[in-house]
Amino acid sequence: MNGELRIVRVANFVTPVSGGLRTALRHLGAGYLAAGHRPVLVVPGERRSDEWTEQGRVITLPGPRVPGSGGYRVLRDRRQVASVLAELAPDRLEVSDRTTLRWTGAWAKMHGVRSMMVSHESATGVLGTWGLPGHTARGLADRLNSRTAQAYDTVLCTTAWAAEEFERIGAGNVVQAPLGVDLMTMHPARHDPGLRARLADPGQVLLVMCSRLSGEKRPERAIEALAELRRHHRVPAVLAVAGTGPLRHRLERQAAELRLPVTFLGHLAERAEVAALLATADAVIAPGPVETFGLAALETLACGTPVAVSRSSALPQVVGRTGLAATDTGSGFADAVRQLLDRPEAERRAAARARAEEFGWDAAVTAFLAAHHAPLPSPAGPAVRHRTP
Repeated sequence: MNGELRIVRVANFVTPVSGGLRTALRHLGAGYLAAGHRPVLVVPGERRSDEWTEQGRVITLPGPRVPGSGGYRVLRDRRQVASVLAELAPDRLEVSDRTTLRWTGAWAKMHGVRSMMVSHESATGVLGTWGLPGHTARGLADRLNSRTAQAYDTVLCTTAWAAEEFERIGAGNVVQAPLGVDLMTMHPARHDPGLRARLADPGQVLLVMCSRLSGEKRPERAIEALAELRRHHRVPAVLAVAGTGPLRHRLERQAAELRLPVTFLGHLAERAEVAALLATADAVIAPGPVETFGLAALETLACGTPVAVSRSSALPQVVGRTGLAATDTGSGFADAVRQLLDRPEAERRAAARARAEEFGWDAAVTAFLAAHHAPLPSPAGPAVRHRTP
């Protein structure tokens, strides 16, 4: 096999309008392919399909919708998934779902396949957003994480913040590897005066939130922050919201009742559209309190725009001094935005871009492959080889 590995990745909660997870899977798969490996991604969908893409082979298996999730689907048929895994005969298994897919760790052990689970969220944080008291959420998360750590050879976390909940239970198989950002697509040059004119009047401050509109993301805090900025800080701000999800209609009602200038753009299918929006904004609000990395925030910095992030999440570690950590309230985010806007524009935009340039997908792919104990690409970078699966 000349060092080539078939790296099979299995993920739930991926849809055509998914954000960070879908982006990360695409870039990692393309990186594995470029490094000379054979990536295969297995995800749920409406119907079965099997296609060759820029990230390698992508197999979609029928999976039911999760009620109230805004379109997320899961791979519920274990027998079907196990059959596909057996047919693919992976050399490595990478799983992006610590709950409904945890059983794949046992499958991998049974078949002598090295396995890795990628932690894309904080179990403690997610349970907290469901309303569980802190000590209850922590205890339940510890039990879930202990089972996860035992199920897989490796648990990969993208930040120290994400790794903390595994380290506190003494898991000895945790590694850290950052995600990356597309520095070519996400660029300050994407600034679009025409787009700005459509979203904000001259003299207005254009704020943006780019997020899935679901409970764990706390998108309502961006609207609350807008209200605080306009009424208490006297900032003539407007808000553009990119993304969709089960809370969209509730957020639209909230904005209308408060008579706030909020434009709901829905899902932006093209990455260039997202880049233009982020580069055109004066500041971006990322209110999610349980983000373990926050690709949208990093993409914002790459576009030269500062971002206010939740102090409860991993994002303060990612954005560094180029953003501001806000308390998890509307007024907290309003204060953070106000402070960001007080910085000289040229200075804050240059600092944001410089921070993003510390994160590239090449480094992320190399770190993920190292965690897989897989051969790494040469320093010069291998040529991309297209092949049939």
